[in-house]
Amino acid sequence: MRAPLPDTFRAIALATSTALVLAACSEAATTPAGPSAPPPTKVTVITTEATSVPLTSELPGRSTARLVAEIRPQVTGIVQKRLFREGSEVKAGDTLYQIDPASYQATLDSAQASLARAEATLATAKLKADRYAGLVDIKAVSRQDNDDAQAALLQARADVATAKAAVQTARINLGYTRITSPISGRIGRSSVTAGALVTANQAAALATVQQLDPINVDLTQSSSQMLDLRRRVASGELQRDGNTLPVTLTLEDGSAYAHPGKLAFSEVSVDASTGSVTLRAEFPNPDGLLLPGMYVRAKVTQGETAGAILLPHAAISHDPRGNAVAMVVGPDKVVQARTVTLAGSREGNWIVTAGLQGGEQVIVEGLQKVRAGATVAPEPTPAAR
Repeated sequence: MRAPLPDTFRAIALATSTALVLAACSEAATTPAGPSAPPPTKVTVITTEATSVPLTSELPGRSTARLVAEIRPQVTGIVQKRLFREGSEVKAGDTLYQIDPASYQATLDSAQASLARAEATLATAKLKADRYAGLVDIKAVSRQDNDDAQAALLQARADVATAKAAVQTARINLGYTRITSPISGRIGRSSVTAGALVTANQAAALATVQQLDPINVDLTQSSSQMLDLRRRVASGELQRDGNTLPVTLTLEDGSAYAHPGKLAFSEVSVDASTGSVTLRAEFPNPDGLLLPGMYVRAKVTQGETAGAILLPHAAISHDPRGNAVAMVVGPDKVVQARTVTLAGSREGNWIVTAGLQGGEQVIVEGLQKVRAGATVAPEPTPAAR
């Protein structure tokens, strides 16, 4: 048998066990029961609103004169006078140059004399033909003589017609010595002065007249954009009010052109080298600010998108496939990734035509902190508060 432990050892063992129990209880009291859930992420949202949005396209273009007339002589001669001031406005029918008319006046006088001679010959031939026609019936003249008289009458009539044509030609050529403007507009510099020899239908123009009010602007649009617009109009997604589309211009220095224009027509063929279509717009130009050849940018209102939604650019991201995505907060505060269809941009906002409905909440700030399926604490934008 073991000898019983001394009282001192019993006291030490009791004290040690008591200390261990107290330490375990203290550790259990300080250890947390488990990890707590993080609070929902705060995000800023905007409430969508369906509306009709004008669809505009910004297209490059150059201004061109509405009418252009290159002035060339139609007869050969020496220029006597230049009757206009370079850079001035001229009207249709104004005389621009005077070519020496002396030789053409002489040709006209000669043609008129030939006509008078032909008419006199015709009168004699007619008298003879009429007389022979009566005498042949009583056999006072032979049939051969009568036939010769009738043929001479026909020849005389043909000679008169030829002489009249010669007179008309000479008169036209004499009129061509006065070179007039075929259109109203602004005339440029003259390539000749008084004393210069000009030839009929020469290659070099004497001057150019351009009509600048109204003025045309030729715009270029890709054929793919044109096809997309036609598809959307046909499906009813894009609505147009008539065939006249308003157009506004931005000049080379960035300033806005004061006068709005309208789209006149679209070219019926596609440029094979650029894959683009030419659109022509017409603008009033009362101050002459637009000159031919100026580079401009035009905004063409091509219709209205019914039921579209405007979203700030910050609200749209793109997935790896390039699809536009909006993060929508559902009624349960859970984030949904929604693929949307964009139809261009307007005043810093995307135009969304499909994928969203009015009254939904879309995240505009805090997209980097959330992903689909996360619970968030949405707050309205400052403007909506």
